[in-house]
Amino acid sequence: MTYPDTRLFIDGQWQDAASGRTLAVHNPATGQQIGTVARAGTADLDRALAAAQKGFETWRAMAAVERARIMRRAAALMRERADAIGTILTQEQGKPVVEARGEAAAAADILEWFADEGQRVYGRIVPARNPAVQQLVLKDPVGVVAAFTPWNFPINQVVRKLGAALAAGCALIVKAPEETPASPAELVRALADAGLPAGVVNLVYGDPAEISGYLIPHPVVKKVTFTGSTVVGKQLAALAGAHMKRVTMELGGHAPVIVCQDADVQLAVKATAGAKFRNAGQVCIAPTRFLVHESVRAEFVAALTRHAEGLQVGDGLQDGTRMGPLANARRVTAMQDFLGDARQQGARVVTGGETLGGGAGHFFAPTVLDDVPLSARIFNEEPFGPVAAVRGFTDLADAIAEANRLPYGLAAYAFTRSLKDAHALAHQVEVGMLWVNQPATPSAELPFGGLKDSGYGSEGGPEAVEACLNTRAISITPM
Repeated sequence: MTYPDTRLFIDGQWQDAASGRTLAVHNPATGQQIGTVARAGTADLDRALAAAQKGFETWRAMAAVERARIMRRAAALMRERADAIGTILTQEQGKPVVEARGEAAAAADILEWFADEGQRVYGRIVPARNPAVQQLVLKDPVGVVAAFTPWNFPINQVVRKLGAALAAGCALIVKAPEETPASPAELVRALADAGLPAGVVNLVYGDPAEISGYLIPHPVVKKVTFTGSTVVGKQLAALAGAHMKRVTMELGGHAPVIVCQDADVQLAVKATAGAKFRNAGQVCIAPTRFLVHESVRAEFVAALTRHAEGLQVGDGLQDGTRMGPLANARRVTAMQDFLGDARQQGARVVTGGETLGGGAGHFFAPTVLDDVPLSARIFNEEPFGPVAAVRGFTDLADAIAEANRLPYGLAAYAFTRSLKDAHALAHQVEVGMLWVNQPATPSAELPFGGLKDSGYGSEGGPEAVEACLNTRAISITPM
């Protein structure tokens, strides 16, 4: 399938940047350029801001049930087009095409759930102390939302922000990733083909700092939502705070996995190994720090190693590929640096630890490290790659303390047959999402977000819609 060049989408029209400038798009499996994406400048952003303000007035005035119909039509189109969109996504991002098609199809589920949730935005009547007074609590859409999204899940991260904002009655300007522009463009195309009014969703690409620096302070923008690194998230949150903009931040993680003495070890490996090497480990909720009870550590490491060595690594479009390339050469270098540091500090490389592909593409072997000291970089910095780092423990309290040691608090996993220990983990592990005795199961109906340096706010559940609403108290005294 030919990879499409990507244009800006402003006020219901696909268009080139006013300057005519573009950026190159590369296939991470080959390192070769496969297309271009339009690079927005200030003139394009001004058009997008004007269009979004106009689109907001149209969208907020529509009945929630009609907004829901449009979102459901878009969901149906995403399902119909999932195979083709998945192929585009794999070409620009690298993940196996099965995963890519699944991401496109899952966008339909998210749109449908938020379509329904938008019809459940309720105010309330509050009995007044004076019976002659009527007291109302109203929920109104906050306005135009500026959304900034990353390359690792280029459809999923956009649709979560879109779904919540559209359900609340907001309009958006989406700054999608330049590395993976065509797949989020297909999501926007589905919404446009479903009848979304012009200006309600606008899609731009370009220099991230330039675009965020222009959009966030702009008076048209009322809310900012960002998914990305903690360092950048703090900068954008500070900028938004200086202009009193509402913010949702879904930032980095370093998810611990606690495997207790009484755990089902095979279940623990099956549940976490798939998540560890999914998308070549480039997942914010990927398990990264494996804390395994000493009595089962050898069994766990052996089973995890067998899984890693059984993965077929290659071009995501090839049959049988179960792990694709890293996104770019910088990620490969990062893995090499993590491995060099871990070896120097005494960690043992059980399997992997090297680049693959003979220099063509950005491939790195699925890697398992054991006996990793706490001082190693990989136990302190988010690796964002296919490296599983394991160390043992003998006391659950120590494992929980290690899980909470870092400033991250996005996701965690735990495995135990003890209800007592499960409750202790649930109440003491400081993360926004904890999965016990199961793989990660993020869904539209559940909150998705972190604590501490992993951000604040949610991109799932009713909380995601609530973040796009103003709550106003109205008191009326009849004359």
